[in-house]
Amino acid sequence: MTGPFTRRAFLTSASCAGAIFAPGIIQARDISESYETSGLSDQRRNISSFKARRWTDHFKSLTHGAILVDIASRSLHFWAPDAKTYLLYPTSVPVSQDLTRLGRTKITRKVAGPGWSPTPAMRRRNPEWPDFVPPGPNNPLGTHALYLSWKYYRIHGTHDTRKIGRQSSNGCIGLYNEHIADLFARTVPGTQVLVM
Repeated sequence: MTGPFTRRAFLTSASCAGAIFAPGIIQARDISESYETSGLSDQRRNISSFKARRWTDHFKSLTHGAILVDIASRSLHFWAPDAKTYLLYPTSVPVSQDLTRLGRTKITRKVAGPGWSPTPAMRRRNPEWPDFVPPGPNNPLGTHALYLSWKYYRIHGTHDTRKIGRQSSNGCIGLYNEHIADLFARTVPGTQVLVM
């Protein structure tokens, strides 16, 4: 560069440099906008193993709505009673087949801010665990829990987002806290659940 370094020269150089990098910025912006998201900060986008399902293949009616938990794809499908709302959530699933219960059940109770106590089987495996964990950031049930008619089984949130999409539970179905809050608001006691 000949001559003194001036404000005009600096601004011209900066705008040229900006033009060089603009396509990458535009491309990155286009990529992020190609996804339809709910605005959740920690939501992972790998949905390649998820497949949309039809409620009529699994339920006779949508009275009180319906939930299908697909253990293989680690996903939860929800249909509202009006059949117009269909939602798909990524989940955590039990770590082994012996902890996995399959079949039909229903939501019997809903609790915002649940407390947690380990089951007798958990206490035998992990005697160091506390007898009770109150609601809060250390609670394994997260912010909301849907209690099922099967004893000890729940659909609940988790504060540990690394668990979603993995075999990581002792029998329950886990969701991101944002997702369980949404599902909690859409379900009622009596909502039918099929775990397969």
